[in-house]
Amino acid sequence: MTARIKDIAPHPAAATFSPQAGRRADPPTSAIPSPGLRGEGHGEGLGRPTLRRLFLCLALLFTPIHALAVNPDEVLADPALEQRARALSAELRCMVCQNQSIDDSNAELARDLRIVVRERLVDGDTDEQVLDYVVSRYGEFVLLKPRLSVRTIALWGAPATLAIIGLIVAVVYTRRRAVQPVAKLSPEEEARLRRVLDAE
Repeated sequence: MTARIKDIAPHPAAATFSPQAGRRADPPTSAIPSPGLRGEGHGEGLGRPTLRRLFLCLALLFTPIHALAVNPDEVLADPALEQRARALSAELRCMVCQNQSIDDSNAELARDLRIVVRERLVDGDTDEQVLDYVVSRYGEFVLLKPRLSVRTIALWGAPATLAIIGLIVAVVYTRRRAVQPVAKLSPEEEARLRRVLDAE
């Protein structure tokens, strides 16, 4: 009878019967990944491509992209005039953005100024005449680099003047403190101090 049961019972390595499923269940497989999945036998495995992708993303993220605001219909047919127009536009401040030149700004006022600059150049104005015309309409503030003149001399010289004044005040104050004599104690104060020290 025992020999008969051994013949009927399945081998331990064979599929086992699962009562919950009502069918034979496959033998459990190992949860350990194969060497190929772990990257063994292939150098660094998946690490190197991942690092390459990471470096590529960082390079694209920190690469400055200069967005040109000049529309194609604004570009002059003469390359020399267009180059002069672009150089002048880079010197003029956008009155809307205030921290960008009109060459970089997409504001409507910046577009109008770019068109004015190109119209003046086509009419034969020099670069200085174009700047003078724009300044006459919007003031010196429209220039990203204000020109040195009687009007702007105070603006250019104010930082240096304030620094010199501050240095003079600091030197005078330091010398006065060094020369100031040390006040001596009166006889009454010396006697009082002596009594306090003796009491301790």
